[in-house]
Amino acid sequence: MNIEQKIQSAVIAGLKALYQFEADEKNVQVLKTKKEFEGHYTIVVFPFLRASKKSPETTAQELGEYLKNNEKAVAEFNVIKGFLNLTIASDCWTEMLNDINADKDFGIKHASEDAPTVMIEYSSPNTNKPLHLGHVRNNLLGNALANVMAANGNKVIKTNIVNDRGIHICKSMLAWQKYGNGETPASSGKKGDHLIGDYYVAFDKHYKAEVAELMEKGMSKEEAEAASPLMKEAREMLVKWEAGDPEVRSLWKMMNEWVYEGFDETYKMMGVSFDKIYYESDTYLVGKEKVLEGLEKGLFFKKEDGSVWADLTNEGLDQKLLLRADGTSVYMTQDIGTAKLRFDDYPINKMIYVVGNEQNYHFQVLAILLDRLGFEWGKDLVHFSYGMVELPEGKMKSREGTVVDADDLMEKMIATAKEASSDRLAECTEEEATDIARIVGLGALKYFILKVDATKNMTFNPKESIDFNGNTGPFIQYTYARIRSILRKAAEAGITVPEKLDTGLELSLKEEGLIQMLSEFPSVIAQAGSDYNPSVIANYVYELVKEYNQFYHDFSILREENEELKKFRLMLSQNVGKVISTGMGLLGIEVPERM
Repeated sequence: MNIEQKIQSAVIAGLKALYQFEADEKNVQVLKTKKEFEGHYTIVVFPFLRASKKSPETTAQELGEYLKNNEKAVAEFNVIKGFLNLTIASDCWTEMLNDINADKDFGIKHASEDAPTVMIEYSSPNTNKPLHLGHVRNNLLGNALANVMAANGNKVIKTNIVNDRGIHICKSMLAWQKYGNGETPASSGKKGDHLIGDYYVAFDKHYKAEVAELMEKGMSKEEAEAASPLMKEAREMLVKWEAGDPEVRSLWKMMNEWVYEGFDETYKMMGVSFDKIYYESDTYLVGKEKVLEGLEKGLFFKKEDGSVWADLTNEGLDQKLLLRADGTSVYMTQDIGTAKLRFDDYPINKMIYVVGNEQNYHFQVLAILLDRLGFEWGKDLVHFSYGMVELPEGKMKSREGTVVDADDLMEKMIATAKEASSDRLAECTEEEATDIARIVGLGALKYFILKVDATKNMTFNPKESIDFNGNTGPFIQYTYARIRSILRKAAEAGITVPEKLDTGLELSLKEEGLIQMLSEFPSVIAQAGSDYNPSVIANYVYELVKEYNQFYHDFSILREENEELKKFRLMLSQNVGKVISTGMGLLGIEVPERM
């Protein structure tokens, strides 16, 4: 039982003894005392006034006296209006640190046999271009959320749906056929996804030139776009693909393989992975079957032109197209098909889709349709909706080739980290310096993105993210490396950190405050899971690091003359390091042993 639970139980007992009031746990809130007041925890007494029939001040005073006399954890108390501020005895904090120290997985809940299965879909790339900055935010959020859900005791399956079919894929294929001269990743030295992305841009360039030429001949923009021979060829290629044309399918397979090899390299560098990958080329037909089955059961209806629709007017929405008049599927159909395949493969209890906020309406509709079709988790599916990410220069467009490529961005971040920390890395070997630069550069990128509430639009500023001061990844990583250095020096001096501390030490408010912050880590992980919000962990770790750095500045550790106090401070440092490492690990961020 932690200190907060002890206090909560003592308050419930006190209310019964003083006022014969059976308090519910929900009504007994144990809050952290605000910095401007004295104490560690605060009890709000207003919910108990009906039972006490006394003023807030008197109720708080009586409850405070009861706690001081009956709960050894409470050393002192003070009352400010209807707020009872409690000071916890130093011995309790030492015991709390011993408990944290004994638990190597402090804060983490492991999945039991009967734990719920949570599937998380993220990444969802198109095979016509490399991953870009928007994908970086998606992948980092999906990966962090998967770690957080697992740390809350769920069985987690990480999944990806690859958009490997459609007109956009045909555009890259056609451009390669026309302008590629047989170029391959091997012959060009380019990653496969970059190579294909270049042909997607090339298609757009030639298409725009065609449209401009037709407009010069007197056509309107719409007429010119409709008459473009290049676009017509791309549409014809799509029809051939749908019909299973061997030549088109063979080209499609070859070019997709190039892309997947490129994606795998990017995912590896980013530190993200998947348990199962689905492909739209497999799921869209399953979706069509499921929609036609729903049509037979009267769940959907057909219009005169043969198109199939869902009527959602009873749910306050409109009618939603599921199959076009020519029988081809839309994104919604594909998502239904993917859901069917996943449900066949896994016993899913909850499904979380990590997709940008421009798709909010899509997932509102999908939840209703999946529920109608009988998927148990359909109604409660979670759309983990996130905002746009831009650079200080503004928006990006992949068709025009103005996108910030994920690979380039990661390489630049690593190079910048190497440059920014060249003085610090002077004593390292070249191999060590390269690895530390990778850890710091990618840590800066990941932390800068993950510290922001996912629902908000954000601007990624590479320069700001690599700063060694302020709310940044490198600042946190440097503090971790500092703690590891202190522990190495202690070991070299023959000082061992004890497994358990004796009580009886008089601790400073700063030391007690640090242990109190450490004790909050499990509830921070729980909140990040229940709110689907990894930024809660990022900002908690930053606050912990700030507090530790103030402690490090104000107190001696290795030079402390009192041996017991020295060992206490080493154990405190060790456990701050442990929580930093665990917290950053949940965000997918490595921490270096030295810096």
